[in-house]
Amino acid sequence: MEPLVLGLDVGGTASRAVVTDLRGRVVGRGRAGGGNPITVGPEKAAEHVAEAVRAALAELDPARVGAAVMGIAGTSDFGHAATGSAFQNAWDAIGLRCEVRPVGDVVVAFAAGTDEPSGTVLIAGTGAAAARIDGEREVRVRDGLGWLLGDRGSGFWIGREAAAGTAEALQSEAPTPLTTAIVKAVTGTDAATADEFAGEVYRRPALRLAELAPLVDRCAQGGDRLAVTILDRASDHLARSALAVHAPGQRDPIVLSGSVLRECELIRQGVRSRLTAALPHTGISLAAPGELGAARLAARIIAA
Repeated sequence: MEPLVLGLDVGGTASRAVVTDLRGRVVGRGRAGGGNPITVGPEKAAEHVAEAVRAALAELDPARVGAAVMGIAGTSDFGHAATGSAFQNAWDAIGLRCEVRPVGDVVVAFAAGTDEPSGTVLIAGTGAAAARIDGEREVRVRDGLGWLLGDRGSGFWIGREAAAGTAEALQSEAPTPLTTAIVKAVTGTDAATADEFAGEVYRRPALRLAELAPLVDRCAQGGDRLAVTILDRASDHLARSALAVHAPGQRDPIVLSGSVLRECELIRQGVRSRLTAALPHTGISLAAPGELGAARLAARIIAA
């Protein structure tokens, strides 16, 4: 029978698996909890990823999987005995006979948007980064420094800017549709003082500010000036990151990936317009989900 391939996109909050044939036709899908061993620990990570794989293989023979690729941040952690052992035990229990190859999440994001071997990928989700890809190697990176040091233009950055603007508006008693919506989302009430709002923000995990990004998008579409300004600045940050790794004169593609770029049309349009103005002959595409990029890389292993 024709071999199948397994693609995985593994993050700190979700693990997604897909099984395809060599032409890319999807024959199985699965999803489970976060599978990054750095954030949830090796045993729990392997358990969650295995759950996603079992769901994707529910009606299929695992022995048919001829190649597998797992996109994940922090691939160096698989050099540690605890992580390597936990995942290998999971693959053995499932019945996989092939190696499951871990590669950087930026590599699978790029492969999910193009068949070309080299180019640039710009990712904006909870965090944000741009990377130059050569083959399956990440050769240059801009940002991706986390919420304390960077991730400019990310969902977290957008949410933080909205929260900061809301606190300032509460002090000046100049509410807008955005600040009213942010107060409601954070405090659960229709009105709050600046101190009350700030207290609620600081009591929540910092990364939960990313949950406010869709509100900014919604209010920007309604014409809220603060929301429009935040998304315009986010677009500028993201485009600058991509241009920093995509050298002038290079005509290979730029791939846009991540929930912010997929779901926020104003940011996607803003990034596209800036990149097109700077690189008029460069193709720009929107990536499919990362697990499909991983499956595409796995198919290349068999083809080689």
